[in-house]
Amino acid sequence: MFPRLTPITKNIIILNVVFYLTSNFIMFPKLYEMFSVYYIASPHFKVWQIITHMFMHAPLHSGMGITHILFNMLTLMSFGPVLEQVVGDRKYIILYFASGIGAYALNCGWNFVQITQLGANVEEIYSIPMMGASGAIFGVVAAFSTMFPDSKLFFMFIPFGIKAKYLLPGIIVISLYLGFSGSMEGIAHFAHIGGAVVGYLLAKNWKDNQYRIN
Repeated sequence: MFPRLTPITKNIIILNVVFYLTSNFIMFPKLYEMFSVYYIASPHFKVWQIITHMFMHAPLHSGMGITHILFNMLTLMSFGPVLEQVVGDRKYIILYFASGIGAYALNCGWNFVQITQLGANVEEIYSIPMMGASGAIFGVVAAFSTMFPDSKLFFMFIPFGIKAKYLLPGIIVISLYLGFSGSMEGIAHFAHIGGAVVGYLLAKNWKDNQYRIN
């Protein structure tokens, strides 16, 4: 059961769906080339991609297909509305986009390490873009876990509730393992960590100053 959609969360979901339909059925693959974000030193990088990549998701015909956008939007529907009502529109927007930018920044940092220390193929890193709202949404999830640590969360196939405060360290540990091990290639695990860290830091600051949240 999802909470009632709030205005900002609803509009973010609508924008993601519009971008997805347009990029797959009207302007494919042009929008993917324009709006997905490339490594900052790549000749394909454009400054607007830092924002627009948050509205792009895996193409319909790719391995992930529609599950990429579906999972992200369902997660946002689960955690976004409550957070939006608690922190207010302005802070919620800041949280969402700052987390997405933080996700890109940490992913760039990891790409730099791969190039300079791990002997990665430079042309490959320059030519493969990052896309998706996952970094921003990991920030929302981390902020929820920080502000409501004792809330019980229920997931499919798990017969008992899990306190939200265990979700954030779980996200970090799993993403670190997958990132360093190279498991599940094609997923920007360090972007997830970047988004989660930004979400946590913002939420912690707001919670510490809770009387000024509104």
